[in-house]
Amino acid sequence: MTFDAYIGMQFDGDGRDAAAKIRIEPHHCNPTGNINGGVIISLADNLSTGAAGRAYLEKTGERRFMVGVDLHAVMLANQQGGTIRAVSRPVRVGRRITVIRTEVRGDDDRLLAEVTTTHVPT
Repeated sequence: MTFDAYIGMQFDGDGRDAAAKIRIEPHHCNPTGNINGGVIISLADNLSTGAAGRAYLEKTGERRFMVGVDLHAVMLANQQGGTIRAVSRPVRVGRRITVIRTEVRGDDDRLLAEVTTTHVPT
């Protein structure tokens, strides 16, 4: 089982943007009942890696695994239960460095986190 499946990610992106969601269950929560920050970051990290690979392939025609070398997250809010959704969009796609910005939103489209990742091809 891959990590994305283990945490319950469901992919639903089309077009240039990558999208996925997680229906929050009790094991995703911290002791206060809010979503564990690692779940939010994991959703963004997994989604952005795939988005980087797809963007790199579109630009270069080369299928390469894109290793994340930097991740910057701004945690803006949290929620209890519900569903979180993420959308990843390329900011810059180059032969050496690809930058992806991911927004993670909760119920009522509330912005929970903005995550920027930098990837390099291997």
